[in-house]
Amino acid sequence: MRSSSFLREHQQYRPPPKPDSHYGIDTVVEDLQATSVSAREISPFKGIPSPENPPKVVDSGVRHELSHPNCTPKAGEQTERLVATLFYRSTAPRVSNAIPSPKKAATPQGSRSPSLRAAAAESDIPPTMAPSSSLDSYPLEPPAAEPEPLDHLYGSYVTPMCITSFLHLMTTFPLPKGSTDLTSAHRCLKLDASPEQHPVVVELTLSPAPAKDYLSLADLRKHELIYRFEREWNVDVALRADTLWRRYPRLVVFDMDSTLITQEVIDLLAATIKDPPDLAARVADITHRAMLGELEFDSAFRERVKLLAGLPETIFEDLRPVLEVTNGVRPLLRALKRLGVKTAVLSGGFLPLTSWLAGELGIDYAHANEVVIDEASGRLTGEVKGRIVGKERKRELLIEIAEKEGIALEQVVAVGDGANDLLMMDAAGLGVAWNAKPRVQMEASARINGDSLLDLLYLFGFTDEEVRQLSA
Repeated sequence: MRSSSFLREHQQYRPPPKPDSHYGIDTVVEDLQATSVSAREISPFKGIPSPENPPKVVDSGVRHELSHPNCTPKAGEQTERLVATLFYRSTAPRVSNAIPSPKKAATPQGSRSPSLRAAAAESDIPPTMAPSSSLDSYPLEPPAAEPEPLDHLYGSYVTPMCITSFLHLMTTFPLPKGSTDLTSAHRCLKLDASPEQHPVVVELTLSPAPAKDYLSLADLRKHELIYRFEREWNVDVALRADTLWRRYPRLVVFDMDSTLITQEVIDLLAATIKDPPDLAARVADITHRAMLGELEFDSAFRERVKLLAGLPETIFEDLRPVLEVTNGVRPLLRALKRLGVKTAVLSGGFLPLTSWLAGELGIDYAHANEVVIDEASGRLTGEVKGRIVGKERKRELLIEIAEKEGIALEQVVAVGDGANDLLMMDAAGLGVAWNAKPRVQMEASARINGDSLLDLLYLFGFTDEEVRQLSA
């Protein structure tokens, strides 16, 4: 606690308790006629409260001054507010550092496990922890231990202690010149399904925001203290300036593979080729490295398309029933449509499937790569028409669509998961990493690591009740 007042820290007003029997002012006056007034000094009311003399509430020894730092500022002034949306990662609980030994017997000495990931799945020990049984199955130089997950102690949701810890963290950053105190207000946007209905998405409004000349918003998002807080409390923190555009997006642009759908289309295509038998694994490896940013996307895409030469052009129609739409996409698009928001899908995949999916979901714009089909045989030649829809092209398309619709970039939201989405996300007013690769998680404006893309609406300040109304 930073002071003796819990109410002051959380900016909440709790009225004094009413008497058990209250009969109105007339009865109270009659009862007071035979009552002697104590000699205690009574401060008379001296007109309208002012900033110098704010109204005060005294309740059970707690002194609370009613102030209005988050209200509309005076004419000619501007309030710099910061909005922090805390998402509890209920789908990815962290393992405590005090962990038991592996579930299964250790790998025999002298043998190497074919897959460290498979070995880690068979054990209670996370892959980032030191080995406790077999040095052959784990790195000899383990990373430093993560901070102990505090949600194990205080509750697996966004607890009051979590909120207080975040507010305390934010007080470590300097305020703008002339500001003496940091005030806050919070709203619970989403509750979990437990009988107690604990909050799992909470929006905090801080006023004023940390001094920009000391720490920009982009640097604040990447600050080590923010990252450590996220790891300790198992939350994702999305920081945004509290501007008008935050609440009113007009264009939302999506990546397709591993964003709107759960698969990578090019991997599905490679899986249909049985000769050579390792083709699917080779293509999947190139895809994974390209999404991590280890390979240049355009050349990696051309290399993968060459491996698909000989596939019939009907393969795109055959894959339609196989595509698995990400959970929450359909209600999210219904909500955006009701809000009058334009939508687009910019995919590094293939136009026949991208256009079909956009039509199925009601997306306004669809752009992707076109492959060359041999007219005589009706099969893929392994070549690509025109420019690859890579990171540069995605950024250009986002700007073109915004200009065509007359939409300012501050009102554009871009959602993706791979390194080829970073330029597109940087051009938008808000770039959201959806269950993304590590590099994308670090670079994006906001992160959502959950099981429903519908959580995107909480970044705009909608409550769970409003989200249900919009997506019904």
